[in-house]
Amino acid sequence: MEPIIHHNWALSEMEALDIQKELAQKVITHDSFNKIELVAGVDVAYQKSSHKLVAAAVILDADTLDVVEKVAEEDIEQFPYIPGLFSFREIPPLVKVFKKLQHKPDLIVCDGQGYAHPRRFGLACHLGVIFDIPTIGCGKTRLIGTYDEPNTIRGEMSSLFDENEIIGSVLRTQNNVNPIYVSTGHRISLETACSWILKLTPKYRLPETTRLADQLVNQYMKEILQ
Repeated sequence: MEPIIHHNWALSEMEALDIQKELAQKVITHDSFNKIELVAGVDVAYQKSSHKLVAAAVILDADTLDVVEKVAEEDIEQFPYIPGLFSFREIPPLVKVFKKLQHKPDLIVCDGQGYAHPRRFGLACHLGVIFDIPTIGCGKTRLIGTYDEPNTIRGEMSSLFDENEIIGSVLRTQNNVNPIYVSTGHRISLETACSWILKLTPKYRLPETTRLADQLVNQYMKEILQ
């Protein structure tokens, strides 16, 4: 699986900002897909004592949530941690992982933001646009925006606002647990994105895609540290 849009990853902060602004014009915020049969989760973990990292993707059957394929890859971080430019740090190793996948997902769920971003171009948008795949941003924490706390019952949600624009939803995935922050990544509406996140959270606060990808990177990280 290869990106359809290529750009340089060895960038200055200003160059990265320019690419964000350019590619943000390509984000599609309505449903633009056929049947979704395979859903992928992605994650990247960093080794604290070096520049090593592990990137991973886990593909699930969209109906059963059974694991279809999982791939992890060791790499070296190339871009510094700069708030709002997270995707330039995470996507290069994920591109290497995607090249090894035998199955092409119909939907990718990212552990991070999509449209709920200062320039409306978070990790999920960036990944979705360069691969032209429907993506959802699903963050554990809020990056920007204001909202009213949703009811404590599973499925309750409230709108996340920034500058009088709805940029995402604050979604309660289980009764009496902290909500998560859902936003469009690419080629999917916010309403459909929330429906998918609820489908992917039958037992826990976080989607199975996120949980399993996180488990895989942590397992792989332990192995390379031995």
